[in-house]
Amino acid sequence: MIRDIIFKQKSELEQKLQEKYITRQTNLRGNHSDIVQVIIGPRRAGKSFFGMHHLVEAKSFGFVNFDDERLVTVSDFDEILEAVMAVYSNPKVLLLDEIQNLPNWELIVNRLQRQGFWLIITGSNSNLLSSELATHLTGRHLPVYLFTFSFSEYLAASEKTLTEAETKEKFNDFLTNGGYPEPLMKALDYKEYLQVLFDSILFKDIVKRYSIRYPGSLENLAVWLISNISGEFSLNTLAKQTQISSVHTIRKYLNYLEEAFVFFTLARFSYKIGEQQRSNKKIYCYDNGFFKAKAYQFSEDHGKLLENAIATELMKRSLQDGSKLFYWKNRDQQEVDFVIQQGTQITDLIQVCWSSEQVRTREREIRALLKASRELRCDRLLVITYDEESRESFSWFGFEGEIDFVPARKWLLGR
Repeated sequence: MIRDIIFKQKSELEQKLQEKYITRQTNLRGNHSDIVQVIIGPRRAGKSFFGMHHLVEAKSFGFVNFDDERLVTVSDFDEILEAVMAVYSNPKVLLLDEIQNLPNWELIVNRLQRQGFWLIITGSNSNLLSSELATHLTGRHLPVYLFTFSFSEYLAASEKTLTEAETKEKFNDFLTNGGYPEPLMKALDYKEYLQVLFDSILFKDIVKRYSIRYPGSLENLAVWLISNISGEFSLNTLAKQTQISSVHTIRKYLNYLEEAFVFFTLARFSYKIGEQQRSNKKIYCYDNGFFKAKAYQFSEDHGKLLENAIATELMKRSLQDGSKLFYWKNRDQQEVDFVIQQGTQITDLIQVCWSSEQVRTREREIRALLKASRELRCDRLLVITYDEESRESFSWFGFEGEIDFVPARKWLLGR
């Protein structure tokens, strides 16, 4: 029976490799390495598809998808390995998909590596993968983060050179629909697809895995968070809004949602760690499409969607380059959306504003940047807008600085 499952998965893999593939932007190394490469990211972001294409040039590789419950219940992994060896003719390279579903998977990965296999594994839970591998494969694994399509990857699906007007139209679609590959590549209904996926992540990756007794409470929290992306929150606020009485439960649920790559949070910047930990956090979602699919009342809240898209891109970059991401707020409630820290140095201050044409809006954004610039000793100041582009010098009550205004679509494309 196990051999039949592996053989069927091989047939599905071969069919999958015939589908259109968009080259992804990652730090994955070559096939022949004694470093276990761990592809981490949201469910359905294309991790296994990416891994397959990366291994196509290998003369021989084996593939196992552990999202199949029949394999997860097999008590002896060697039975699965024997089937893989038979179906794939003794490969030395293995792609093990959604490995975290397999009991004692980290011990199995450790053993396979000692036996000389070159391994690429994928998973949709950041905590399980990072914590267990850190224990058993110290210094012998490399995290490879793969998220939903970036804007440049989203454009690559068009297969043609786009005009500026067409690029802007695509950007509008990207802001609303997000970057999940499958609905884009197969012309599926985004809202329906993402509603099903969102519920699947909650109940398959969280409720089932952590044996949550009241799944409705988790769902209420997740829907409240998606409805309030880019907003501040405290654990006490979440408890009141979702009617979950225990702050401990709120914290636990929030950690689960972050580990499953649904949401991420930013702390308010402070040089004092205690103040960072006590401050309100800001909530963001890894893909804009979930806002349209699951928010209480979806409306074209362009500013919220734009800020979330920029936050997501900054978070992806921080995971790749090791920088830290915060927001800044002073006692006068003046705020800078994003603070980037490299080591002990603040390198960038970024505001996101749909349009700064209104005088009050422009003054608010600029004053906050100038104040933060002096306090944090950072002179790289940026306002990301929908369509404005310029470089200007400002002076306000002794606060001075040059500020770049850049359209979001150009910033996302690195122009």
